[in-house]
Amino acid sequence: MSAAHIEVIVREGGRVVRLSGRWTLATTSQHAAGWTDELSRVADPASSWDCLGIEAIDSAGAMLLWRAWGRAVPLQLSIKPEHWRVFERIDAADHDPQAPVVPISPLHGAMVIGTAVIGIGRHLMDFVALVGQFGLDLAHVLRYPVDLPRREISANLYKSGVRAMPVTALVGFLIGVVLSYLSALQLKQFGADIFIVNIIGLGIVRELGPVLVAILVAGRSGSAMTAQLGVMRVTEEIDALATMGVPRGMRLVFPKVVALTIAMPLLVLWSTAIALIGGMVSAQMQLDISYGFFFQTLPRVVPAANLWIGLAKGAVFGMFVALVSCHFGLRVRPNTESLSSNTTAAVVSAITIVIILDAAFAIATRSIGLPG
Repeated sequence: MSAAHIEVIVREGGRVVRLSGRWTLATTSQHAAGWTDELSRVADPASSWDCLGIEAIDSAGAMLLWRAWGRAVPLQLSIKPEHWRVFERIDAADHDPQAPVVPISPLHGAMVIGTAVIGIGRHLMDFVALVGQFGLDLAHVLRYPVDLPRREISANLYKSGVRAMPVTALVGFLIGVVLSYLSALQLKQFGADIFIVNIIGLGIVRELGPVLVAILVAGRSGSAMTAQLGVMRVTEEIDALATMGVPRGMRLVFPKVVALTIAMPLLVLWSTAIALIGGMVSAQMQLDISYGFFFQTLPRVVPAANLWIGLAKGAVFGMFVALVSCHFGLRVRPNTESLSSNTTAAVVSAITIVIILDAAFAIATRSIGLPG
């Protein structure tokens, strides 16, 4: 077996690099680094390469030459046709073919808008179907209370309600402190210190409490619901339940919606109380308003109707957050990319719907619960 050989011939017309022998894996693998250095030393864009003396060449030997040539065929190259085909394959693999340029249709904008509208329409149809199925399941449970999934509801109450109490308490307390601190800075300028009770009471009980809790629950419990249903979709557990005749709406969607509808008003009441405590502490430190004055003034300046509005918001927000989360969880395709995108979409959509519903509540209750 003749080894690979390199010979450099200097002529008047330039330098010729003559290769001979067998340029294969068997003859070049043991001294690949040495061959690479030698080829790099003799490689020159102006050189002519005479490869007619090569007896055999494979991909390993061709790659040594290809790298020495700078991943391009030299301008002056003499090579056997059967050996040239090896370099053609390497060149085709090393340079990705450019994708053909597709002309943009004049109706491209209309097509994009139409696709988006169709996608939104499908989402709305599926969501309405989910709401309708929940209504049918609720009617079935009211008619046959023995079919109520008590264990699933209890488990979701614990996961969505009890385990969310620490984070909602922390956020509520800090929001109360921040709102009281910022209000105190402005009220001091006008000598209206006592009105801080009005601002904190109405702002937290009527608006900030329900909205902040809904946003926290959407990011915490809503994403967990979507991920749980999405994983069940990926692992085909939902299909297995359908095969066994277990209704997915009653066992998967209904408990989550009922549990979050019950847990949200309780979380709103809990976080509102903690936020009022935070605001009261900050008001005492900033404006020297006593706790007794705060407790006496709060029921008078914040009518009880505001508390009922806040609790009603919590129930509605909880129901819609759970429905939106379940909707996107059931739309997950059997791949991880779909799982992550639908989980993100569920959180964003739930928060958006919460803000829209809060605006609707503000318009509907604009003349209720406000002191005259």
